[in-house]
Amino acid sequence: MFDFVHQKKIIVQVILLLAVLPFMFWGVQSYRTDGQESYVAVVEGEEIPRREFEQALRNQHETMRNMLGDKFDSTMFDNPQMRLAVLESLIQKKLLKREAANVGLTVLDSQLAREIQNISAFHEDQKFSYQRYEELLRRQEMTPAMFELRVVAEIMQQQLLEAITRSAMIPDIVTRNVAHLSEVKREINQVKIEPQHFVSQITPDEAAIQSYYDNHQTDFLLPERVRIEYLVLSLEELTQQEEVTADEIKNYFDEHQSEFGQEEQRKASHILITVPATASDDEKATARDKAENLLAQLKVEPEKFAELASENSEDQGSAKVGGDLGFLGRGILVKEFEDELFQMQPNEIRGPVETAFGFHIIRLSEIKPAKIASLEEVRDDIEQILKRQKAASSFGKIAEDFSNIVYEQSDSLQPAAEKFGLPIKQSGWIDKKSKEPAIVTNEKLLQAIFSDDVINDKRNTEAIEVMSDTLVSARVLEHKSAAIQSLDVVRDEIIDRVKKQFAAELAEQEGRAKLAQLQAGEDALVSWGDAKEVSYMRPQGMEIDTLRTIFQTEIGKLPAYTGITGSDGSFNLIRINRVIEPVSLDKAQYQVFSNQLKQMIVQEELSSYQLGLRQRYDVKIREESY
Repeated sequence: MFDFVHQKKIIVQVILLLAVLPFMFWGVQSYRTDGQESYVAVVEGEEIPRREFEQALRNQHETMRNMLGDKFDSTMFDNPQMRLAVLESLIQKKLLKREAANVGLTVLDSQLAREIQNISAFHEDQKFSYQRYEELLRRQEMTPAMFELRVVAEIMQQQLLEAITRSAMIPDIVTRNVAHLSEVKREINQVKIEPQHFVSQITPDEAAIQSYYDNHQTDFLLPERVRIEYLVLSLEELTQQEEVTADEIKNYFDEHQSEFGQEEQRKASHILITVPATASDDEKATARDKAENLLAQLKVEPEKFAELASENSEDQGSAKVGGDLGFLGRGILVKEFEDELFQMQPNEIRGPVETAFGFHIIRLSEIKPAKIASLEEVRDDIEQILKRQKAASSFGKIAEDFSNIVYEQSDSLQPAAEKFGLPIKQSGWIDKKSKEPAIVTNEKLLQAIFSDDVINDKRNTEAIEVMSDTLVSARVLEHKSAAIQSLDVVRDEIIDRVKKQFAAELAEQEGRAKLAQLQAGEDALVSWGDAKEVSYMRPQGMEIDTLRTIFQTEIGKLPAYTGITGSDGSFNLIRINRVIEPVSLDKAQYQVFSNQLKQMIVQEELSSYQLGLRQRYDVKIREESY
């Protein structure tokens, strides 16, 4: 959603997402009683239960799938870094919750009630329904009190973060200096002296080859490797094996009909003139005047809405598409914007509408009426829901049986494969850092595969949960110890590397020589490329180190010359022709730049603040458990 969407509403809706996404499937750990501790981290004495962590993973999984659609790759959640990122987000929530309590933040009952009543998922006939509220929470094994505690915690955390963001102050002189440095340009010509032109001149001798091999042995180390066979038991697979009757589908539809279909949607566009929270009365009046002038133009020429939005709107996301926000339902926008939008008629333009973000001019293009889905339209969805419910109800017992069989009959995977109708799969050669196949390169599973008893005794690994509701057991078919490849095997690769290394050195030598000639006022016979203007805001494809070199070069006398070796090994020889001072920013441009700079400062302050919390409070992560 674009910048003006109500941020506090989003926070509460994230909490709702944690509650109302289907989470009757708590993960294998909740079904098993193996005596392990049921938490993944401890924040200042408060545990983060495994159940909460697994739920957060599922929520993130669903969110990413909804965002990416057909491009979604579920194997990204096999990545330990992804799992750690989700855990870190939970830790940050706990830290903010504790800090908010320590500084004495409170939430009024009226504020809590207002936030919950504004959540559209709890609405019936466009009004808050306490019955629906209780029903949705009950399905997720939550009481209103439990949910309200979560919402209170989130509001307090948001209050804390807002206090930090409001404190960000940037002196006017700093803003203007940064704006100048960002926009000032230097016109340059460039020529690249590339290593590839020197490769043919180089023939490494035997001593150079041997020296490179001796000094880079670790580059040619083949890590310990195995080939494995493995079984995968997943809730997803069991779900597809379940059967559902037509009567079951019909009964579910009758009981949950209100959950299917689509609420009224309105296709909106807007032009936003921003007003910072710290704006003076004069600045606010200037913004309102600008919005009213734009509205007056649109009253005469409404067909120019997209053009004026592109030129004037300070909501950068929608300005690029003529102010288009797409189709929107209730509960997504700030209240003032939503109230106005849902009173409008198609092709009507209204404004200025004042919100916390500034002044909006709104155009309504189209209305999609609310629609209740028919049974046929949602039959497949209901069938999947019911299949998953059935699979979940038996998955715990099946997972326990699977774990027992691969452990008790550890000399083969065949008994488990036959009992549960699972295919035994095989991998190619993998090492401890392999990324494919994703299902068996989970960090915990790899640790088990490369353990002594699995390799030496040819035993099955225990059943390991590699992702939510997915167990894998593996056994080693072949094993190779770590070894350094011989010089004969890697000779061609070394020759290629040595040639490139020497070629890069020759390219830099020639570049430095030409640079010295140019700086001495001599003709270096350089064929310069086309002139182009570069700045920190518009680097024209320049690497940041090259850009810094250009702007750090003394320009007392022009043209000036400089040079630097790029990341590809080429030497960049650069001529600076002139300096182009930026045009002074008008009031509106200055305000946009100031807002962007403040946002950058705020993000830095938030990052520093959160890092400080992490250092101030005691945080322990059970690395083996996530």
